[in-house]
Amino acid sequence: MAHITCHVFSEVLNIQTSIQVILPQPDDNTPFPVLYLLHGYSDDETTWTRRTSIERYAEEHGIAVVMPRMDHSYYTDMMYGKKYWTFLTEELPSIVHAYFPLTTKREETFVAGLSMGGYGALKWALSEPESFKAVATLSGVTDLASYVKEVRETGSDKFDLIFGNRTIARTADDPLWLLKQVDSFDGSKPAIYQSCGTEDFLFHHNLTFKEQVEKTSIEYTSEFGPGDHEWGYWDEQIQHVLTWLSSMR
Repeated sequence: MAHITCHVFSEVLNIQTSIQVILPQPDDNTPFPVLYLLHGYSDDETTWTRRTSIERYAEEHGIAVVMPRMDHSYYTDMMYGKKYWTFLTEELPSIVHAYFPLTTKREETFVAGLSMGGYGALKWALSEPESFKAVATLSGVTDLASYVKEVRETGSDKFDLIFGNRTIARTADDPLWLLKQVDSFDGSKPAIYQSCGTEDFLFHHNLTFKEQVEKTSIEYTSEFGPGDHEWGYWDEQIQHVLTWLSSMR
């Protein structure tokens, strides 16, 4: 097993950035299945490895894990900031495939994340259904338009640099809208795993997403139960996610 910190210059972001990569012990020259694992708003590319046993879990399941640094971007090309969405979806895959023996097969490519990263995972997989076999959102921001409205009503301007004044509902930033687009997609659709604790402040938004995805033809697995917006819950859930992903390979 290898745990690698990769410092690279991003042409898109025009800065040095860091990527954490976990690689299983190779048995032969076969490229590894890959999970892009996305961090939350208060975290960085190291937090998954510091707050969970993701390295041990990945080794058990024989899967590579890629964890990029995405700052406070909400996995978006910011209105007043850098193009993190372009970095994530275009530059990051080209970087990690150039340096590491990762699969290019859709059937072995997955994305997951927590909180803000759960939103980013859904946005990426639902925007590119042809690229991902499955997506998992843990305590994710699954109804972004409603959440941004609630945050702004408190007087917070945390979303202004990201989205400006633009509309989110029924756009490519809206997971609920993306669900409908993917449901009408003729090709293969990524399976969705959703979990959220019943004590989580995002629980009601996750119920909204659950209601909408159950109206579609998308393969869907959910796990709701006691839990809050905290690492004990996510450490348990990422184990469930990896088991779920292994069942598809």
